[in-house]
Amino acid sequence: MSTILIVPGLGNSGPQHWQSWFEQKLEGCVRVEQEDWDEPYLPRWAGAVRHELARANGPVWIVAHSFGCLAAVHAATEYRDRIAGAMLVAPADPDKFNVSALLPEGPLGFPSVVVASTNDPWVRMLKAGFLAEQWESRLINIGAKGHINAESGFGPWIDGLEIFSALRAANAGLPLGRFEGRAKHLPRPGAASRQGRSEV
Repeated sequence: MSTILIVPGLGNSGPQHWQSWFEQKLEGCVRVEQEDWDEPYLPRWAGAVRHELARANGPVWIVAHSFGCLAAVHAATEYRDRIAGAMLVAPADPDKFNVSALLPEGPLGFPSVVVASTNDPWVRMLKAGFLAEQWESRLINIGAKGHINAESGFGPWIDGLEIFSALRAANAGLPLGRFEGRAKHLPRPGAASRQGRSEV
């Protein structure tokens, strides 16, 4: 049985947020809880992620949003062998929080996708692409969709669920079926991709 770690960003993800919807749709979800959802202190946030990684059963999938993406990749460096893959949605620009030096500057060591918007107020597409390339993640540009949160209309998010399902299928080496059209955006089974160029 695998574990899906839901890692929200600042303020937590409310009941109308797509991460909360994921929790209703997917089995094995565990939400990472923070001591203070309004204080973006990366070491403490990453510590909460590490706590859940250490106690999780089976392989772990990470589904993170915004500042939660930064906490997730920071924590993941110590648990690469436990993580099956990560979906990093609207990662906040680490320069806005002066935490760039605390983040991995190379491959994450597991398959991952960075989902980004062209008009996200928390990260420019160019920076999202840079992070994806640095981490050897696949970048998925979904157009002008704001911060990809409840406020920008992302409650039930069918496309997001399909991206996550396709990531899991590709990692397992399974046929992608109806996700085949998205295959070019996803990591090859057992390998990270360098195709990086093509929130909080």
